[in-house]
Amino acid sequence: MSTLNTSTNIFWQECPVGKVERQKLLNQKGCVVWITGLSGSGKSTLACSLSRELHSKGKLSYILDGDNLRHGLNKDLGFKAEDRAENIRRVGEVAKLFSDAGLICIASLISPYRKDRDACRAMLPDASFIEVFMNMPLELCESRDAKGLYKLARAGKIKGFTGIDDPYERPLNCEIEIEQKDGVCPKPAALAGQVVSYLEEKGFLQVE
Repeated sequence: MSTLNTSTNIFWQECPVGKVERQKLLNQKGCVVWITGLSGSGKSTLACSLSRELHSKGKLSYILDGDNLRHGLNKDLGFKAEDRAENIRRVGEVAKLFSDAGLICIASLISPYRKDRDACRAMLPDASFIEVFMNMPLELCESRDAKGLYKLARAGKIKGFTGIDDPYERPLNCEIEIEQKDGVCPKPAALAGQVVSYLEEKGFLQVE
């Protein structure tokens, strides 16, 4: 963290091929679909289903998965509040680059703190940051516990676990909120369809 904001004598290099040209080439508009929610809420499931659905429509996307990124780009970060903030900042910057390249970037992270998500939103222009809140109850997420993390957190073997002994700050103005219907979570294809419909409505899946 201490190395941030220390670069000097640097200049922005403009290139002849810009975002508009790339979007025309791909016939889609770059954006970031930021999926947030508790561990076990279905973020990765939605991300993969959405990517598959977009691919079937001939649209190019890329998933930035929180766990996957901690194997490489963010392998030096832990789970303290300041590390989580830096984790989200880095992902936001990478997502911004993918969006600028004309891709539909799908970021799937717990991203528990509202100010960090809002900072990523502020990086992107033209309403191209689409926040998707997987609003699933803690009881459901904990009952899934595919990775056994909730069990470890309850036993005190993991400290600072979101939803147990570290807070999750719900979005206040997300573009899409996904909830259970009559106590049942919609199937992955239905979830992906909801997001695709939004992208189509907002004009992200074609260039006029």
